[in-house]
Amino acid sequence: MPGRQSRRSMLAAITALPLTGALSACSGNDSASSGSSSTSGTKSSRSTTTITFWSALRGSQEVVDAFNKTHDHIRVAFEQIPSGTSGGYLKLSNAARAGNAPDVATIEYPQVPGYAIDGVARDITDMISDRLRAKLLPQALGLTTFEKRTYSVPLDVEPMVLHYRKDLFDEYGFEVPTTWDEYTELARAVRRTGGKRKVTFFSTDMGQFSGWAWAAGARWFDTSKGAWNVSLADAPTRRVSRYWQRLIDEDLVYVNPPNSREADAQVGNGLVLTRHSGAWDAGAQMNARPQQKGLWRIAPQPQWDPAKPALGTNGGSTFAITKDSKHPEAAMEFIEWQVSHPDALRARLSSGASSQYPAVTELIGVGRAAFDRSYYGGQDIYTLFEQEARKISDGWVWGPRMTATGQVMSDAFARAAAGSGTIESSMRAAQDGTMPDLKALGLNTTQHST
Repeated sequence: MPGRQSRRSMLAAITALPLTGALSACSGNDSASSGSSSTSGTKSSRSTTTITFWSALRGSQEVVDAFNKTHDHIRVAFEQIPSGTSGGYLKLSNAARAGNAPDVATIEYPQVPGYAIDGVARDITDMISDRLRAKLLPQALGLTTFEKRTYSVPLDVEPMVLHYRKDLFDEYGFEVPTTWDEYTELARAVRRTGGKRKVTFFSTDMGQFSGWAWAAGARWFDTSKGAWNVSLADAPTRRVSRYWQRLIDEDLVYVNPPNSREADAQVGNGLVLTRHSGAWDAGAQMNARPQQKGLWRIAPQPQWDPAKPALGTNGGSTFAITKDSKHPEAAMEFIEWQVSHPDALRARLSSGASSQYPAVTELIGVGRAAFDRSYYGGQDIYTLFEQEARKISDGWVWGPRMTATGQVMSDAFARAAAGSGTIESSMRAAQDGTMPDLKALGLNTTQHST
């Protein structure tokens, strides 16, 4: 298909574009697209182009409605799809195999390389305007750009932060930890208070752990030498693994399946004093536990070296134009409006409390204005998010089959929690489980075992 890099080239190696070169120096204006037509002006004489859009994101219907009301030459037909690998992603993959994928699809960052390799996500490098490139946070654009080719446009990027129960910190005289050593001491102090309270829970999924490993300097996948080098148990990952293993062995943290009833009950009943998650989770907490209004605050994640702060992310979505799109230019106009226009974010936020951190940073003010600060005791959490987003480390590359990698990792974490293995051995198992999938794709691979 014109404008797309060949699958053979993609399979040879996908090299992440250095973030210093990800953006073009180009001044932009505040409009979403120079081709947009508003109902407030003269009715366009152009015929209407209909494009299809699939997403599991809350607020997408409101965004589509706002777009359709203000654009007369493009109409977006929206379909809400289930979230998760067995829901929306399975539906998208099946549709692509049948040749009828939607024009625009929402893809989370870990899945972007896989959909690019499979040829589902179109190469949109030459379709992204310099204006939009200049607005996007470099770290976000870097996560969707490989071999200097871009395959999706970021909507949000979610730096990891620390949520803590200020009321309980005040009650026990605890200080907010700034280093991981201080966090260990906090965990022990919480345990000494007696009862069932613990400092946090370790979730047996990939999302939380990958953010910690990323911040520690891990690089699970590296393509800089012309092949996919896999190193899921590199030195930074082992450091993180052993840190959390110690907390588990000392019975200082709960260990839970992802999105479990156990974790929900622990937070709801005040049994954990801190939580680790992306910026988006501040809004999710408000929606899930309105009765805890005023009890929580948000702080930066603890650091290994405060002099050299670094962060990973937890969450975030992008928009891709599929290979089957018959109207890619119209699809790109919709995407640009959706990620960069204030009215798009206002429409999304109208569906309920949200704290997503926009990849187009000039929209931060829109999010800040819509957010009810009273839940977090008046704290300006967006100023914190803005500060933390700058700490997201460059160079992280997601692998070609992160769904499978994450499943092996999650299963191994669960076994380790039951006493069979450790977090470190879980990462080695995840690496072993990843290699067959990569080789089945025909990728040139190497692995670094330690």
